Amino acid sequence: MQHDVFNGDADGLCALTQLRLENPCESKLITGIKRDISLLERVNANPGDHVTVLDVSLDKNRDALTTLLDKGISVHYVDHHYAGDIPQSKILNTNINTSANVCTSLLINQELSNKYSQWAICGCYGDNLIKTADALSKNSHLNERQRNNCQSLGTYLNHNGYGGSLEDLHFHPEVLFKRISKFSTPQDFISADRDTFKKLESGYSDDLERTKDLQPHYQDTYCRLFLLPDAAWARRVSGSLSNQLSNQIADKAHAVLTEKANGDFLVSVRAPLNNKTGADDICRQFPTGGGRKGAAGINNLKASELGTFITTLSSTYKRNAAL
Repeated sequence: MQHDVFNGDADGLCALTQLRLENPCESKLITGIKRDISLLERVNANPGDHVTVLDVSLDKNRDALTTLLDKGISVHYVDHHYAGDIPQSKILNTNINTSANVCTSLLINQELSNKYSQWAICGCYGDNLIKTADALSKNSHLNERQRNNCQSLGTYLNHNGYGGSLEDLHFHPEVLFKRISKFSTPQDFISADRDTFKKLESGYSDDLERTKDLQPHYQDTYCRLFLLPDAAWARRVSGSLSNQLSNQIADKAHAVLTEKANGDFLVSVRAPLNNKTGADDICRQFPTGGGRKGAAGINNLKASELGTFITTLSSTYKRNAAL
């Protein structure tokens, strides 16, 4: 049996869509909100089964991965997050690239020789890899309307993945995968399923509208930090807002902290677009933190650690700016 494990954001969705367009099969889908990355422990596989893992950190799933390999279950692991030590096994095939301008959809696109490049472009835009997506759009000879559609859909799919729980999301990622993976291009999906596209679009627009008067809680030469309240719209908007802020001021790092019911914070960090490094290193200094060089997060930052986090964020990029 095939088991497909994937991040519930645009990158995970678009990566798996490419694979299943190329190799259609019945599979057990395992996914969740964007921050729900400890997914491999939910795989109930037997010897002879195969597991595909897309856009979730190997470092956060190493024990579960080792368990699967020890049971004789083959695994294809494709990702762009920090991995740490990779288990050595003849039945483990890895394609892991942590470069700042790479995402999982792009890695799958390379494996498939650009066969479904529009979905890779969609995933790149969702991960705010705009220059990478623009370059691939040009190489794929997309016209302006096609490129804009890929950018819009990627942005909306990514936005949908954020939330404190599945109840916060406009669509369950599994539902979205089943809807988009019927179509060979984002253009075909947008034309055929206007209701889903419009709901994604309005959800994104309505949530961002709530942040239009937001002011920084902290800012200096190197970074800006914003606080959001404990509300479903705020949990959904944290990633999209982080990307928007980064695109506005490319020389500064940005952090968006969403208050949780326990008084602690959910954190999204974006490295400066002009120096896309260090976000994962910052977040891994705190329990529940991780991510990639350009974008990372902390699932639960203690309220008492807020000052330490601000100091770490600012000092890291002050140091990076001096290099």
